[in-house]
Amino acid sequence: MTDSPLDPPPLGDAPPPSEAPANGGRRGRRKRGQATAQSAIPQPPFRNHRRSFEPTRLVSDDELESIHQASLQVLSDTGIDVLLPEARQMLADAGCSITDERVRFDPEMVADYIASAPSDFVIEARNPNHNLSIGGDNVVFGSVASPPNVSDTAGGRRTGNHHDFKNLVRLTQHLSAIQTNGGYPVEPSDLHASVRHLHAIDDIVTLTDKALNAYSLGADRNRDALEIIRLAHGLAEDEVDEHTIVHSVINVSSPLRLDLPMCTGIVEYSSRNQCIIVTPFTLAGAMAPVTVAGALVLQNAEALAGLTLTQVVRRGAPVMYGGFTSNVDMKSGSPAFGTPEYMKSAMIGGQLARRYGIPFRSSNVNAANAVDAQAAYESVFSLWGAIMGGANLVFHGAGWLEGGLRASFEKMVLDTDLINMVAEFLTPLVTDEDALAIKAIDEVGPGGHFFGVQHTQDRYRNAFFAPMISDWRNFESWEEAGSPTADQKATELVPTLLAEYEQPPLPDDRRAAIDEFVARRVAEGGVETDF
Repeated sequence: MTDSPLDPPPLGDAPPPSEAPANGGRRGRRKRGQATAQSAIPQPPFRNHRRSFEPTRLVSDDELESIHQASLQVLSDTGIDVLLPEARQMLADAGCSITDERVRFDPEMVADYIASAPSDFVIEARNPNHNLSIGGDNVVFGSVASPPNVSDTAGGRRTGNHHDFKNLVRLTQHLSAIQTNGGYPVEPSDLHASVRHLHAIDDIVTLTDKALNAYSLGADRNRDALEIIRLAHGLAEDEVDEHTIVHSVINVSSPLRLDLPMCTGIVEYSSRNQCIIVTPFTLAGAMAPVTVAGALVLQNAEALAGLTLTQVVRRGAPVMYGGFTSNVDMKSGSPAFGTPEYMKSAMIGGQLARRYGIPFRSSNVNAANAVDAQAAYESVFSLWGAIMGGANLVFHGAGWLEGGLRASFEKMVLDTDLINMVAEFLTPLVTDEDALAIKAIDEVGPGGHFFGVQHTQDRYRNAFFAPMISDWRNFESWEEAGSPTADQKATELVPTLLAEYEQPPLPDDRRAAIDEFVARRVAEGGVETDF
């Protein structure tokens, strides 16, 4: 494998706990847009976001109820295939009707179990300062997850590999706007599938101290991931069920099928009180009806089935309602994202999640093949649908390109700027006497300007959002600087951000325990694969 030009300088060993910076490895909180001696690129501090306004209601209560009732009819009459015998038996014991692999749900039984899901909970990070509050008016942004390919301007598009995987994880840690690892930011395909999860989760808990996602791709992988994360947190085995330390996305194989790995993930993680994000993959016109309303009925039916199973496994286990409904390009069959249909689906998905009192997950996605205007405006549409739809977790928040087939270093930086803009938008408006500025207005009076007044001088450094990408100079100054464009600026920032990265400290005893476990499981051959 040829190393990318983005490889950072050698990182060296993390400082021992006694020498670690305060606040779990962070260098203290910065004011908005303020750089530090370690950072040449201004970033806001890591922060938790809250929505200070009501989410958008795109349909009426009656219209929402019609989607809900239609979903229950699908679950009752058509049902859903559940491929794991253990899960089918649990659902049968809870009151479902089973015919071969087909499971049909009684509406009252669904309502009973859905009501037991928590409306809010905390996902704990290795660094407590990075804990995530999920639900209510909280908003969390995660990194891109799962693309098979990766790209940067210097190296072009290439198959996902371990080297780029680690650099994207480093960016996830260093970019303060990203609050949680979404999973593998790119698939490290040069690691054999039997041991890939061991090395990947090891990297994530070592290179970051933020909350993380682990894939549900079989019971052994679930258990291995949870064990590595447990060791990184310093928890005893009997303490795990008291701490939600991992989230895992369960994709329903639309239409109407919960496959073996997904069912297994629910059984393994819900039984241990870990967070399951049930997310049907419903593309209108392909795996879902061509109408947005019909696609939402299918999404909701599949989500309710998966959510019900989590509560059958363990009442009160933390869950999220995932919405991912979009449409396909009917000319080519390719998925389309950031579309008006996607925005509608995201907003109505949020309404449905709030109807059930369950936190809502949406995504920042696009179908662009380059970090260009299309990538930017489709991402803005996706973010707008997520934020106004009441999303509590925005998955694939930074780095997604090519309809999810590629992780992009430059797109991760661009998306970080978008997220920081959204975060600033979420910040409540201050309307105290000082902010209303009556005295400053009186001081300037008619025909004056506010540049020189003390009210401005006291605030100008941090008065407004400071972007990493946007260039606000006038044309002449911009032209003299070489006429830089947004994609060029993102390209320039990537190596600087990687060079700034600081590996968070991990206590020696935890590091040793992880090393021992990973080495043993690798020596055992990891998990069985068919290749």
